[in-house]
Order: sequence, then C-alpha cells, then structure tokens
Amino acid sequence: MASRVSLAGAVLLGALLWTGQPGVPGGTVAFATSPGMVEVEAVAAPAATTPVAVEEAREKEPEGSGYREVVESAESFPDKGELKATLRSVTLVPNRGYTPLQVTVHNTGAQPRPVRLSIHSQGRVVERSLQLAPRERTVTWLLLPADLQSGTLQMDSPGMDTASQGFYLDGYRGSRVMVLGDVKAFEKATGLTRAEENTEPLVATRFVEPRIAPRELAAYAGYDAVLVAVPADQVPDDVWAVLETFAVSGGKLVLDQPPASPRLRFPLLQDEKAELSVYGFGTVRQFRECRTRAPGCGFDLWVDSERSPAVVVPAGPPPRWERNDLLSDGRLPLLGSARAPVGRFLLLIFLFSLAVGPGGWMLARRKGPLAVLIAVPTLAALTCLGLVAWSVLVDGFSVHAARYSLTLLDRERSRAVTVGLNAWYANLAEEGVRMPASSVLLAPTAPEDPPRLLDWTNGLVVKNSFLPSRSYREWGEVAVIPTRARLTARKTDGGVQVQNALGAPLQGGTLKLDGQLWTLPELEDGAEGQAVAKDGVGDDLLGLDPEPRMRFSGAVPVLEQDLEEGTFVARLGGRGFTPTAVMDVELEAARHLVRGQVEEARR
Repeated sequence: MASRVSLAGAVLLGALLWTGQPGVPGGTVAFATSPGMVEVEAVAAPAATTPVAVEEAREKEPEGSGYREVVESAESFPDKGELKATLRSVTLVPNRGYTPLQVTVHNTGAQPRPVRLSIHSQGRVVERSLQLAPRERTVTWLLLPADLQSGTLQMDSPGMDTASQGFYLDGYRGSRVMVLGDVKAFEKATGLTRAEENTEPLVATRFVEPRIAPRELAAYAGYDAVLVAVPADQVPDDVWAVLETFAVSGGKLVLDQPPASPRLRFPLLQDEKAELSVYGFGTVRQFRECRTRAPGCGFDLWVDSERSPAVVVPAGPPPRWERNDLLSDGRLPLLGSARAPVGRFLLLIFLFSLAVGPGGWMLARRKGPLAVLIAVPTLAALTCLGLVAWSVLVDGFSVHAARYSLTLLDRERSRAVTVGLNAWYANLAEEGVRMPASSVLLAPTAPEDPPRLLDWTNGLVVKNSFLPSRSYREWGEVAVIPTRARLTARKTDGGVQVQNALGAPLQGGTLKLDGQLWTLPELEDGAEGQAVAKDGVGDDLLGLDPEPRMRFSGAVPVLEQDLEEGTFVARLGGRGFTPTAVMDVELEAARHLVRGQVEEARR
C-alpha cells in the first residue's frame, strides 16, 4: 500500500513539474531574451486553456535574442586630385522607402569646387550636387530606393576625372532599427548583447553619429524604429526637428535619455512622463520604467519595431506570371479609367470580323475580288482610327488621378500631418515631380518601371518618367507641411454655425462640442452652414471605401478614435494637402479625411 502511495505521489509531482515548463499548456510562458537578461515567467494559465490561446501566446513571443550589428566599412575613392571621398557601405536596407548612404567629401584644394555625386544601379540614377569651399570637408547623404541593394557611386567635378566606387548593402529581412549613437550606448540603453552566430536576433541595428545624422525625413521613414541612445544635448536642433516629424508622421521613435522637458521637443505629448505615447500617426517611447523591470528596455524596442505597420502601402503590379486586372495581393485599381474598355473593344472587333468575313464574301460575289482588296484595308484603317479617336476623346491627354488622404491638423503650429495615397493613369508620360524635405514619396514594395532619375539636392526631384505612358501607378505620400486650414464654429440659439476654411469642399463629418455630437453640413470652401445634432454614434466616422482603407491600415485607427471635446473629423473633396496636389490632373475620385481641433469663433 505504501508503495502505491509513493508511486502516486511521484506521478503527481512529475505532472506538476511538467506543466510548469514554458510552452506547455497550463504552464508558464517565458520571453526569449538576450543572454544577459533575466528570464521572466508570466502567471500560470488555467488548465482549460485552449490550443488556439496557446498558439496566440506563442506568436507574441520573440523568436530570437540579442541584436545583430550591421558593420559599415569605409571605402575610399581612388585619388583623383584635390577631391577625396569616402563611402560607408554594407548599410542596413530599410523595409520600405529609401536607404541613406553616408558619403564624406573633402576639398583639399585652395579653390571652391562644385561636386556631383551619383549612384548608378540597374539603369537608375540617384544624384546630389554640392558646392565645397576651399579646404572644406562635408558629410552628405544619398537616398537610394529600398528595392536596390547594390550599385556604383560616382563623383564628378569640372577638370577632374570621374572617380567611382562599387558597393553592396545588407538585405536583412527582420526588424530594422536606426540608432543615433554607438554600440556601447545602445547596449547600455537596451541591455541587449550581440546575438551569437547562426542565431536569430531580435533586431538588426545600424549606428549613425547624431552630429552628422540626415536632415531629411525620407532617411528615417523606412526603418521600423529609430532609437536615440545619447543624451539630448548631443543631438543637433535640426535633427531633433526631423525626428519629431518622423514620429508625428507615423514613425516609432524611442528615447533612451529623454530631454529634461520632452514637450519642448515633442509639443504634442499629453503626458511627459509616460513610457509610451501615441504621437500623431506614430509613437514616442521613453525608457523609464523598463529600466527596473524585466525583460528590459530591449524587449520594448523589439515590440515597437516588430509592430510597426506602414501608415500607407500603395499597391504594386501582380507578378508577371499572374497578369490580370488585379494588383498585388488581389487588390483592385482605384481608377476606373485604368481598366481597358474590354467590352467595347470586343464589340468593335466582332463588328470588324463580321464586316471582313460574311461582308467580304457578299462583296466579292457582287463586286468581285478587287472590291474586297480595297474594302478590307480601308475598313481596317477606319477601325484603327476609331480606337485612336476613342483614346483621344475619352481618355484625353491629361493625367487621371484618384486621391485619398488622412490628415491631422496641428492648428497651434499651423501645420498639416498628412498620409496620402494617389492612383495615377497617364496617356502621355509625366516626367517629373518635386517633393520638399519634410515629405516622402513612397513606391510599392516591388515597383514596376520606377523613375530613372532622382535628384536629392534640394528635397526630392523626380526628373524622368515619374508616370510612364498608359500605365496605372500608385504612389504613397507622407508629408508635414504648413497650412492655415481650419474649421470654425460659433454657438447660436438654434445650434452650431460652422464655417469651412479647410481649403476644399466639405462633404460632411462629425463635430463634438459641449458634449454633443454634431453632423457637419456640405459646404463649399469659405461658406457657412448649420450643423445638425447627431442622434446616434454607431455610424461610420470616416466613410472610407474598403479598397483605400486597406492601403491605410496603419493610419486609419488614429482617425477612428472617439472624438474629444472640441475636435472634429471632416470629409473633404479636392486634391488634399500632399505636395503632389499642385499637379494638373483630371480628378476622378477624391476623399480626404481631416481630424483637428475646431476654432471657436466669437460673435
């Protein structure tokens, strides 16, 4: 009897030890951390935990540990006279957007020199022009589209032979983080150590010296997160301004040593001491409480970089072996004119076949073979002219566009933070477009016939084949631009009187004032109208169609949040707030959603 009791006790003890193992249903869950971090166990799950819940818990666990440093090597150009240059290669390519390449140029001569730096890759050119004073040494950045991972950098100057240097970039496919600071500061901030060989890291890192960090938004927009691992006073003011723009336009910004007064650098922060704050379309994380709890700040950095959906994802073409009317991932084009009128063309071809076949036979019996030899080419020529006339009269020579955007109005700073999506179709090629430094032009992940020449001398200038002829294209835009747009409201005896000063026709929306929701009327720009009290709150706040909504998956939740007192969401027509709005297009569809603080007007 005693032996049976001992055996039963041993079995029970073994079962308890087994269910206490990480990953076992009913047991505890452990986070995978770096070798130097403490493993933390969560509260034991109940015995009735379903397999689905266990799988969801496992999906949230990191699969790697530590970090992987992408070591950048300095490649010096061949000596070509008074100019010397160095390229830092093996740079970490971001998931989207552009890869910033650091180039140092030194004019050792006593005369000023103009310099042109250009990257040549797969028939595409990225360039920047500089003007160097005597003895001047400068650091500049060339922004290479993220779908390119190799090329040749050339340096040209009058009276000097062309110098060139080839390079290859790192195409790591995990979470990618740009760090302002060095390796020592990063390890101290995050508690992470280098991942061992043949093991999966939590993040891949690229280190940039804060003093020479890029001043263009496009240099940061493609990375999953940006970590500032140095004290705030070591970052120049203009770099802080770009980092704030990066965060408010959808980036994940992480601060190891936050400024003493964070709101001076980030004016939209609601709580200066919060660990994680929603900031515009993005987030700002400050390393505070994570320093004293496991698994540490490095785990929070991984969470931010892993959960970093793009605010806008333009759809690219399907693979060449799946050519059809759909785009990548089975999405539909946003422009009706981008689809060929197959039905009308088939009808025209059918009529042509009837005229040439039975009609030619009847003509041959009545008029003879000579009449058929004359009629068939003539009919073919008329059919071709009909197709050309259809293209000219219906499609025309203008650029057709459908424009969608989501905008946050920062009225106190007179700026608009906009995430835009544009669908284009041009009968004739559109050669160029200009983008300011506070904006980013985003191509699909796998672009088809991308622009061949990008000039980054003063912002981005696309100089060649921005839109190929008779081709459907989608471009995303992220921009922070100055604006005086606003919506004013004035309380009256009958309700609320609103004035549309948003710069575009108002097509409706919702306003919250005095704890009451009001439906905005349809108004032309500059017009006034009466808002109507809203009975229910269950209707769609944005009214965005499914196709464009899928392309804004990372930005829509920001505008869908419950309205606070004095805020509004307005639906506008027109061309929107993005830089490409100045282009002359034939607008076929438009929906622009604007969220901001209403300006209360006095009587």
